[in-house]
Amino acid sequence: MREKLPPQRERAAAALSARATATRQRILDAAFVEFAEKGLAGARVDEIAARAGANKRMLYAHFGAKEALWLEVLETAYAAKRAEERAVEVADLPPAEAMAKLVAFNLRYVARHPEFLAILHQENLHRAAYLASSARVRALYSPLLESLRAVLARGEAVAIFRAGVDPVQLYVSMLGLSHFHLANRHTLSTIFGTAMDTEAAIAAREAHIIAVVLGYLRP
Repeated sequence: MREKLPPQRERAAAALSARATATRQRILDAAFVEFAEKGLAGARVDEIAARAGANKRMLYAHFGAKEALWLEVLETAYAAKRAEERAVEVADLPPAEAMAKLVAFNLRYVARHPEFLAILHQENLHRAAYLASSARVRALYSPLLESLRAVLARGEAVAIFRAGVDPVQLYVSMLGLSHFHLANRHTLSTIFGTAMDTEAAIAAREAHIIAVVLGYLRP
């Protein structure tokens, strides 16, 4: 049995653990910003450590190589989105209203978190090599897809949605309709001469996507 530490040493150990946890989180937050701005190849460990108010030794102690830190950031980004997806309540809503809420959630999430799109884009440049190596990848499966599947079934049962809709195809279409707008907001704003990332522009996009999805689902 491990010997119990004296109270003073227990408090010191707890304080050390709390500081280590806080340092780890600062490094992770700093890495998220650095990777979103510059990608894996362009990000520098020195700059991540400086952003975090830490040093490289601490960074390597907590995460190991830069690639391991990238994977941690990637998993954290997915886990944060999945946590919000699980909180979207649609079971008690009529099918059309529930579908509209799911469409709006995804658009609004990526509008609030453009860094998520940046990280996602960078991982696709690496052909998902790091995500494929993740031990947590199965846990990153989207709860939104399961909600979508259930809403489609309810809508089909009361004949307001067409039969045989593939939930995966619909999910990908929903992502595309929102992600493209936000990932390309700067070029679109320049081409069309109007800001595409204002609240008015996002609200208009939300209404359009909902109309497109519900129009497709009509029997």
